[in-house]
Amino acid sequence: MSLLDRDDAALAGVSKLRFFPLAVTGGSGGWLVEEGGRRVLDLSAGWTAAGLGYGHPRIVEAVTSALRDQSGASGLSAVNQHMVGLAEDLRRITPIVAAEPDRRVYLGNSGTDANEAVLRSCRLATGRRRILAFHRGYHGGLGVAMGVSGLYVDAGLPGDPDSTLLHFPRRPDEVASVLADLAHELDAADVACFIVEPIQSDGGIVIPPAGFLRHAVALCRAAGVPVIIDEVKVGLGRTGLLHAFEHEGITPDLVTFGKVIGGGLPLSAAVGPKSILDVAEATSLLTTSGNPVCAAAGRAVLATLEQDELPQRAAVAGKRMLEALNADRAPGQGDTRGRGLTIGVDVVDPLTGEPSPLLARKVVYRAHQLGVVVYYVNGHVLEVTPVLSIPDDEIEFGVDVLHTAFADAVRGVISDDEVAPYTGW
Repeated sequence: MSLLDRDDAALAGVSKLRFFPLAVTGGSGGWLVEEGGRRVLDLSAGWTAAGLGYGHPRIVEAVTSALRDQSGASGLSAVNQHMVGLAEDLRRITPIVAAEPDRRVYLGNSGTDANEAVLRSCRLATGRRRILAFHRGYHGGLGVAMGVSGLYVDAGLPGDPDSTLLHFPRRPDEVASVLADLAHELDAADVACFIVEPIQSDGGIVIPPAGFLRHAVALCRAAGVPVIIDEVKVGLGRTGLLHAFEHEGITPDLVTFGKVIGGGLPLSAAVGPKSILDVAEATSLLTTSGNPVCAAAGRAVLATLEQDELPQRAAVAGKRMLEALNADRAPGQGDTRGRGLTIGVDVVDPLTGEPSPLLARKVVYRAHQLGVVVYYVNGHVLEVTPVLSIPDDEIEFGVDVLHTAFADAVRGVISDDEVAPYTGW
């Protein structure tokens, strides 16, 4: 049986998000090796979790060393040198309102649990229940984090009963009304926290208008409401700065991390004040959180980001890639935008200019056939998030394939029946 057949027979559908028949047996750098030996360029970097690439030597070395002489398997009831070192690294590199001596770090396994931990901690610390978030936002796939993810709520799943979702502005002319709505909600004095992504990623690569986040944070600060910046998807170098929120010159109360921080292993973190994260001990427990192997990987990731100047490299590569994508627009290619190596490409009907989810399904399917992995978000937006060190020749190859995939999909190379088994996002 093939890997795909075995997957179909064994893996639960609740954990599947399939866009095309991708079965992987290995990988190196920005490339995956499929069953059968074909190499494909991963312009998703595993939904950004492999932002440093597959099999990065520093991560391999760190993990191998930590596993060979394993200092435990859990950070719940025993301290190990890797988890403490990672927490110290994160306190040092993360600018938040609290002074460094008063900063605390939560370590977990995924972006979902990092957001879950800080959301519930804010409720416990403030004694208030209501959470302000945004339509089309994404903060996790379980619990409160899922309940305040507008992406799920907008799709008809139950939201957290003590939450309010606001419109996320796409254009400058929307900012004033959104800020007015935010101020109105804050006036109620029952808000436990405000959570926002600096770029709505799964919501369609939406970069908020300049100044919006700065004004929103100022409103929350005046109301005494903690601000959580969710950097799980676009943080740690991807936008061209170490922290995506730095583009707006803001200082949050809490920051959450995930994806790239684990170097491909399950790891997440949150940095915030002890007045929130120390308020109720043992209320966010995961047995393997703080385990030395993943924590060692996290330390290697942070060191590599700094030593190899990956945020700066992402800024240069992202500019080059965005210019290449826009230089020769393909049929069906709509607005193409980005910040660093977080790039969104709208897929539209070439006749009407309206968003086309079906065409998006066919574009990513055809791109895979041609040797590139890329996914779509918000139904019709290609999310282009390659490894942070992507070289020029891979940028050129990736862009050429994407343009060809657009052209082929528009002229009917991919049938409706071919993409039917893959429901995507």
